[in-house]
Amino acid sequence: MSDESRGLRPRTKDFALRIIRMYCALPKSTEAQVLGKQILRSGTSVGAHYREATRARSDAEFISKLEGGLQELEETGYWLELLGESGVIDPEKLSGLYKENNELTAMFTASVKTVKNRK
Repeated sequence: MSDESRGLRPRTKDFALRIIRMYCALPKSTEAQVLGKQILRSGTSVGAHYREATRARSDAEFISKLEGGLQELEETGYWLELLGESGVIDPEKLSGLYKENNELTAMFTASVKTVKNRK
């Protein structure tokens, strides 16, 4: 397996695709759709922030883009909690997304710290 196939680019895209599939499977109730649209926006933007970071022209821009991604991950975690705790979705069905959200958060945080420590 190449480094790229295990890296953040494919992981953030896969995360977005999983969020999209979860959204498509939500009940059509008003509360499920409102929460779903929130998580659809935040969960799919994580990969976009990462891609923007990879094109950064400076360390400061790289940090800013990744920190934007971290904000989206935090928001996605919140919506996941609400979906599970409200009973819209069985929390067990969300466990994989929770886990990946936490792992991506740790990876983004480590990358930001590495670049900040270089300065």
